[in-house]
Amino acid sequence: MVWLLVTVVACMMAQGGAVRGKIVDAQTKEALEFVTISVSKAGISDLLKGTVTDIDGNFNIKGLAEGNYTLSITFIGYKEMKRNFSITRQARNVNLRTLTIREDSKMLGEVQVTGQRAQMKFEIDKKVFDVDQNIAATGGSASDVLTNIPSVEVDSEGEVSLRGSSSVTVWINGKASGLSADNRGEILEQLPAETIQKIEVITNPSAKFSPEGSAGIINIVLKEDRKPGYFGSVQAGGDSYGGYNASGNINYSSGKLDAYANLGYRHREHEGGSESERENPDGTLKQEGENMGDGNNIFGRAGLTWHMTRADHFSANFMGMFGDGSRDNSIHYTEKRTLVPTTNRYSRLTTSGDDMRMMNFDVGYKHDFGEEHNIDFTLSHNVWRRDAQTEYRTVRGESLSSYQYQENDMDNKRWEAQLDYVNKLSENHKVEAGYKGSFNRENSPVSTYNDETHNDIDQLLYNRFIYDQDIHALYATYSGRLGKLGYQVGVRGEYWKVNSESRNYAQEFDGQAPTLFAKDYFSLFPSLFLSYELPGGNELQVNYTRRLQRPWGGQLNSFRNITDSTNISFGNPELQPQYSNAYELNYIKNWEDHTLSLSGYYRTTDDVIQRIRYREGNVMYSTDRNVTQSQSAGLEIVAKNKLGRAIDLTTTVNLFYYKLDGFRFMMADQLVTGESDEDFSWNARMMANIILPYSFSLQLTGNYNARQVVAQGYRKANYSLDAGLRKSFWNKKLSLSINARDILDSRRWKTITQTGDTHMVSENWRGGRRIGLTLTYSFGNLAPSKRKPAKSMDDSMNSMDSYSGDGGMME
Repeated sequence: MVWLLVTVVACMMAQGGAVRGKIVDAQTKEALEFVTISVSKAGISDLLKGTVTDIDGNFNIKGLAEGNYTLSITFIGYKEMKRNFSITRQARNVNLRTLTIREDSKMLGEVQVTGQRAQMKFEIDKKVFDVDQNIAATGGSASDVLTNIPSVEVDSEGEVSLRGSSSVTVWINGKASGLSADNRGEILEQLPAETIQKIEVITNPSAKFSPEGSAGIINIVLKEDRKPGYFGSVQAGGDSYGGYNASGNINYSSGKLDAYANLGYRHREHEGGSESERENPDGTLKQEGENMGDGNNIFGRAGLTWHMTRADHFSANFMGMFGDGSRDNSIHYTEKRTLVPTTNRYSRLTTSGDDMRMMNFDVGYKHDFGEEHNIDFTLSHNVWRRDAQTEYRTVRGESLSSYQYQENDMDNKRWEAQLDYVNKLSENHKVEAGYKGSFNRENSPVSTYNDETHNDIDQLLYNRFIYDQDIHALYATYSGRLGKLGYQVGVRGEYWKVNSESRNYAQEFDGQAPTLFAKDYFSLFPSLFLSYELPGGNELQVNYTRRLQRPWGGQLNSFRNITDSTNISFGNPELQPQYSNAYELNYIKNWEDHTLSLSGYYRTTDDVIQRIRYREGNVMYSTDRNVTQSQSAGLEIVAKNKLGRAIDLTTTVNLFYYKLDGFRFMMADQLVTGESDEDFSWNARMMANIILPYSFSLQLTGNYNARQVVAQGYRKANYSLDAGLRKSFWNKKLSLSINARDILDSRRWKTITQTGDTHMVSENWRGGRRIGLTLTYSFGNLAPSKRKPAKSMDDSMNSMDSYSGDGGMME
């Protein structure tokens, strides 16, 4: 009965004509999703039928009677396009093939203004933020860019979180590129903002992607333009803290070769501080800290793609970062005892320096069997090394009471191999499958000396951490469409093994056998995506994925960090991965000048990894442990509004509920407890891009984070405001940008925790109000592209068909 009904419906639909095609960006040639397509009778403006493009930019409108029609294409940030076509008895199905639309550039009164690329785009599994026009982050770092991305936060330590969760994976160009939880804060702080084209936020990735990161994936896409001809730019700038930067890039593209190169130097100055007060029955301990530092780094990229034939493409890329830095940190203590009334004052002075080298190489080969039918292989190798030296001095009054010198080196090497296969079986069906292998090796020795000549090694504080992790993954996804219902099902299987050992002095030098922690795992990660087209440019999406968060290297290292002798931290080699089940319901509505996205999400997590604290005497210890379960739910509201010709607003409000179950266990003969806690919190961010007369552009970004629950306590609300102003000269060849970050000097993080009988209030901040100035000069000789896209067999056959007078191809 069901099949009979389907057959009848299909026959009824077949009685009418149809129009289909594909929408791409005229400059980048990328397919555009959620472009509004509307059909009206020729000469009549009333809407007859409509839809939005799918993830591949395709559209298909059916049920059209014979007659003449006008097809309208509208998308925020792009010029509207109209095409005429006809449905006749001889040609009932019209294929407009690939239609290109261009970014909008309009007039404001009688003054010419510069159109801006749409800064936010929605795709079926991600949100894409174009940051090339982000004036407020000009001359800054990747961390500064991420600070202005909706639902993304960067704290005082450079830790990145998404929708309130730090369990997030950060990639560069779709790969780990050497980033890990150990080093990503440092690398992102040194990655120049001007090298970044866009940020992709994937909150619920499909089985095609790594399941790492319970909250999702943040992918930083670097610039690699493919405009025909050659072009480039040079840039120089500075800021009010004494930092300065200079960079240059050049790109070349022809029918056979695409190539690019970028080289930049950056000197940065930074400062920050902290305050805390800890109370327990024994007394109080107040801390006041301040830190200052500087850094120098050279960043370079180069790559090429050789189009050997119309179907075979070879690529090779290099990215390198080389730098050094220094930091002076001082913490001043005031300790008051209650039982025996005494007051002790002393200071802990830390001076550190480091050298860092990061290099990433990758080669790739892609073969096109036809349109959207290809196989793609990539092999990459990453090397990251940091050599750090730190001096710790404890001063009481005018006397030096203790001295320690520490050498902490980290050597990390990673290989990745990835093979992806894509086959679009028909207009509505596509298969994707692939393999990814990741092989990580880390070796990190730490030596501590108790004398200024660095001869008296402290054997109790020696450590060498060795960490090996191999991951093998296979995935497959199948996408299809039944009328207005689109679906994608997938599964990913991962096998991984972890070997770690933390050697002490006797194990390293005296022949004692080290303790080896060896573990292996296998798990399946299914995914399901459903989408349904509603009338009037509306779309509804539902998806589910299973995800995990593996403990990263530093969390497994039992070495004790003595930077602050009253707050000692160490890792836990017994940590297990935490697993999450994530659900999302998305609604998207497009108008001519407005877009609204509503995303409801719910996530459950088992074996939650949390930072826990306990006290022994007057020393507070902290480590990581799988403690309990948690639940997260929320609603993310994103609105894109174009107000007139000059104002573009992007507003994000994220409302989220978080519940952390209670826990109770023994740790080093201490009872560690955490009460069950739940919290409703929210944050909001608004970015305003304003086009002014005389080639001026203004950008304002405001951010507010409400009170939020953390392990054993909560973090208080904070807010910030950034601004940027850009002026273009000489037909946009020269531009001057002025930006002000943290105008209100309000980027501070204040946390209140309760651990047993110990109450602690702490506040941290990094930087402060900063004014920057950047000058950019662009050059080039762009030419029409001579390279044509490869044709599939169907293209060759269809080239024999006739064209209608309006440019549509008839079938």
